[in-house]
Amino acid sequence: PFGGPEQVLAYLGRYTHRVAISNARLVDMSDDGRVSFRWKDYRHHGKPKVMTLDADEFIRRFLLHTLPDGVHRIRHYGFLANGNRAAKLALCRTLLDARTPNPATGPASSPATGLPPHRCHCCGGMMLVIGSLPRPTPKRSAFWNDSS
Repeated sequence: PFGGPEQVLAYLGRYTHRVAISNARLVDMSDDGRVSFRWKDYRHHGKPKVMTLDADEFIRRFLLHTLPDGVHRIRHYGFLANGNRAAKLALCRTLLDARTPNPATGPASSPATGLPPHRCHCCGGMMLVIGSLPRPTPKRSAFWNDSS
């Protein structure tokens, strides 16, 4: 169903870090309990359309895109898991005989956006890294069970 890795990345990028529907897409919320919103019909080359639903049905569909409390959208396992990530990545680089990337000299463009790195996505101006914040130490859950 997907044309390749770029299309998969574009598809997932739309859904992993955004709200199911933004306020800008809401067209009308009438007094008779109906909600109209814009959507793109990708079966017809992304043609914009307007759909009107009863408020109950709109809310039901919206809630299909929300996760229950305590469920994470994205989880990392293996060498990308939080515990000792830096050490595991260093080991992977050693085993693969790969050099450690220099943050100042990254890729020529971001694979997700195609824009040069350290460029403002609003104005296109060059951004300068002035510092970095250390990651906070994750708190262990009271229900953590280490069976190793």
